[in-house]
Amino acid sequence: MRHGFACASLYRLARPLLFALDPERIHEFTLNGLQRAYDIGAIRLCQNPLCDDPVRVMGLDFPNPVGLAAGLDKDGTHIDALGALGFGFIEVGTVTPRAQPGNPKPRLFRLPRAQALINRLGFNNAGVTQFVANVQRARYTGILGLNIGKSATTPISEALNDYRIGLNAVYPYAGYVTINISSPNTRDLRKLQGEAELDGLLGALQAERERLMQRHGRRVPLAIKIAPDLDDDQIVRIADTLLAHGFDAVIATNTTTARDGVAGLTHSMEVGGLSGRPLRARATQVVHRLSSHLQGALPIIAVGGILDAQDAVEKIQAGASLIQLYTGLVYRGPALIGQCREALARLRRA
Repeated sequence: MRHGFACASLYRLARPLLFALDPERIHEFTLNGLQRAYDIGAIRLCQNPLCDDPVRVMGLDFPNPVGLAAGLDKDGTHIDALGALGFGFIEVGTVTPRAQPGNPKPRLFRLPRAQALINRLGFNNAGVTQFVANVQRARYTGILGLNIGKSATTPISEALNDYRIGLNAVYPYAGYVTINISSPNTRDLRKLQGEAELDGLLGALQAERERLMQRHGRRVPLAIKIAPDLDDDQIVRIADTLLAHGFDAVIATNTTTARDGVAGLTHSMEVGGLSGRPLRARATQVVHRLSSHLQGALPIIAVGGILDAQDAVEKIQAGASLIQLYTGLVYRGPALIGQCREALARLRRA
């Protein structure tokens, strides 16, 4: 664990400086720095010499169950560098058919006392054509999830067309495709989780997948990413709709519009999705409710509030097959990847 320890130590030293600067600028600075470290071979300082801990999910063989959540690399410009950190899989996006700037700045806020972030980025990205070009240039050979969404200017009544465009564009290059219908930062997007809306969307995308499967000669798994701000009846209905339309996984959860656990903190009332420690318990509850209802019929990818190894174990024990990290990386650095991998490997051996 020598390299992982060095990475953790370096991150602890650097974090006060990083946290003193604008969150969105530091996000880009950190990704660019990671890319430079990868290009010169220095990224090995953040690698952990852990054995693989393979798991088969969605018909795919993951070398370990710890993945990167969508949102950190929206345009797929740093796939190789991120893939070198020891993840079992990488998910990039969310990408929309057309390039869009996202919401006005500032739109990303840290809440350090709560180990949380609030973002209202709004699917800022360079568009699916550039996204696909970036994916094609990557040399990463692991499992790559490509996350697609609706453009901000597309009326919700025409959302299906955007998802069809995205699915057609990314299908040939994806290990799996995630349909993002749960970001709180694109107007009306979460309406697609409604009963009639979801049934229509998933039915049409399953039919589109069948056509693409015939064209490309392979079946790419489809996952849906859902919100934490759903009641038990809504969760059960969504699970049943996913099964009815032959989807392959559910990702639980996206960020929350609730502000439990951050009351009174600076930035706590900023509009946007809350992630990090305050989301942990609710995200785990959603995973547990899905697992109790599905009884293994559909795999669950858990994301939300994983800031240490025990949080990762909690998600697997609640019924998840895989986990994803994002905000935990901001507060803990890349060493969190190895810590989660090690804990989950011990859990599977027990």
